[in-house]
Amino acid sequence: MKGCPKCAAKKAAQQALLAKPANLKKLIGYQKGSVVSQELVAKKTGTVTLFAFDQGQGLSPHSAPYDALVQVVDGKAEIIIGGKKNPVNCGEMILMPAGVPHAVKAVTRFKMVLTMIKSK
Repeated sequence: MKGCPKCAAKKAAQQALLAKPANLKKLIGYQKGSVVSQELVAKKTGTVTLFAFDQGQGLSPHSAPYDALVQVVDGKAEIIIGGKKNPVNCGEMILMPAGVPHAVKAVTRFKMVLTMIKSK
């Protein structure tokens, strides 16, 4: 029985990153009026996902059961945590605590790496 072609492509893309330098800005492109994501690492213990947000796009308020680390690698974002607006620029990071509602808004086009480490 053959596996899922989309799953195989995703796994191949993740394997291609192993033990090789990669430019985060070049790994994902912007799409007009959209948010694009690419999972770089997917393990039972956590995930690392690269996002590209077109200007004005975002993620609506939600919460996660684990802390989430956002690292902005291009552009400018506004990260709202527990109702507080936080400007985050290229080269900066912010930690979103578990269980606290947060949202993301692209002030300019921006790219971020989201790291979630699952814990008990």
